[in-house]
Amino acid sequence: MNSYRDLIVWQKSMDIVTLVYKISKLFPDNEKFGLTSQIKRSSVSVPSNIAEGYGRNYTKDYIRFLNIARGSLYEMQTQLQVALNLSFVDESALDEINSLSKEVEKMLNSLISKLAN
Repeated sequence: MNSYRDLIVWQKSMDIVTLVYKISKLFPDNEKFGLTSQIKRSSVSVPSNIAEGYGRNYTKDYIRFLNIARGSLYEMQTQLQVALNLSFVDESALDEINSLSKEVEKMLNSLISKLAN
């Protein structure tokens, strides 16, 4: 592997960011600086932390950044659930994001476990 860009988990998390930006356009304008901003930031944090951790010289640092990425993923999942609860978006619009999100979650858990052993 030559780059963090080769990691499937990074690629899929980038797909999530794209989907989040597209779906957040459906949110009310008055949420532009509220929930919309938070969801965008948490989604961008996932691939950003995967990339930053990959660039570190120490496995422990990499694991720490992967844990941060996983935390950001959980944060985004929660914020999307809030958006659903507030009827900013319907459940079918979240299907692809939720599916990818679960995949990324499993991949992060697996990568963290492999690096920790």
